[in-house]
Amino acid sequence: MSRVVVTGLGLITPLGVGVKKSWSNLLANKSGLISTSTFPDYESAGWSSIPSQVVGKIPEGSIEEGKWSVGDHFEHVSDSRRIARFAQYALAATQEALTDANWFPKSDLDQTDTGVAVGSGIGSFDDSYTNAINFHEKGFKKVQPLFIPRLLSNMAAGNISIKYGIRGVNHSVSSACATGLHSIGDAYNFITLGHSKVMICGGTEASINPLALAGFARAKSVVVDSNDQPELASRPFDASRSGFVLSEGCGIVILEELEHALARGLTKDDIYAEVLGYGLSGDASHITAPSEDGNGARRAMESAISRTKGKVTPNDIDYVNAHATSTVLGDKAENRAFNALFDTNDKISISSTKSSIGHLLGAAGAVESIFTIKSVKDNKIPATLNLNNVGGHGQDDKSEFERFDYVPNNSKEKEVNYALNNSFGFGGVNSSLCFGKYKE
Repeated sequence: MSRVVVTGLGLITPLGVGVKKSWSNLLANKSGLISTSTFPDYESAGWSSIPSQVVGKIPEGSIEEGKWSVGDHFEHVSDSRRIARFAQYALAATQEALTDANWFPKSDLDQTDTGVAVGSGIGSFDDSYTNAINFHEKGFKKVQPLFIPRLLSNMAAGNISIKYGIRGVNHSVSSACATGLHSIGDAYNFITLGHSKVMICGGTEASINPLALAGFARAKSVVVDSNDQPELASRPFDASRSGFVLSEGCGIVILEELEHALARGLTKDDIYAEVLGYGLSGDASHITAPSEDGNGARRAMESAISRTKGKVTPNDIDYVNAHATSTVLGDKAENRAFNALFDTNDKISISSTKSSIGHLLGAAGAVESIFTIKSVKDNKIPATLNLNNVGGHGQDDKSEFERFDYVPNNSKEKEVNYALNNSFGFGGVNSSLCFGKYKE
């Protein structure tokens, strides 16, 4: 079976635009969460009526500042109007990732040997919202002609394929909050199965919309008690955790067959990490709540490790970038999975980068995979912010939170040879990826 390595990365997160900006701010223990009260349409759009008023929004400004501007990524503003924001993010992050990998296929062979697997959990929520209102209030002629092409969740992958002449695999996943990780895992499988030599893969989301936030608030999924201190809103594993923070962004990874990467002159220094295993499972339990015993999460991690075919055992894992969204039930269930799987691993560190960036829905698994890959490459582990009383919630069993290092409040240096990234989603979907240092 072909070995698969990571050769390029692209990021857009609430911490900044670009891998360098996001990663440095993450390691500096910064938060990208803000209050909706800072929005110019806070009153007119209805943000003020929603009990949850904290989000992770992409900062806007110039690319020199590590912020988002359409003009920095599209030669003509008119080009961007044909493409919804979630797909715009994907195109921008893909440009960074392809540049990082130095891979812009031009020949017929290279273009057909390169594929795309980029998904979105929701697609263009803004277009659904705006066109529904326009149709209801003003009728048929006020529906945008490009409404459907902007709306569809596979349009990030489609636009990437068109822009860069990618004629191999064209695939799009939509599996709620596991979308980004599933996209990378599926891309890994496409390479190992011989469908592709190179894959552009990841997840993207742009759902900072008052209706989206209202929906999650009505479902009692998002935090409502930190509106005046947004940087304190996301508190994974902490006693005071009470819901996730709705966020947006994109992560794009270039996966490559090892022999292909070496043949075009890449060296050990050019390779970020190796993808070693991909695991999936279903809870078969509830549409929004995880299985309380963490059985599904455990099986996903166990599957990712087992598919390394003996290269990695649970005791070899140095770090887990947890799904941990800062909900009471979700964090507790995932932690039970850790206790079950890593019952004899005394060296493992576990953190949730959602404490810094919130929950990026369909982009979460891709963005967090990049953070995990960077941990493997750089031997640095980002912190779990706002973690002052681990496992101290009234519904927690405190004894279940005593074995592990949750990297509270400050990032740390640590040798990371093997790491997992977890992503779970509504519908009882669980997924996990195992990354390792590339060894010749």
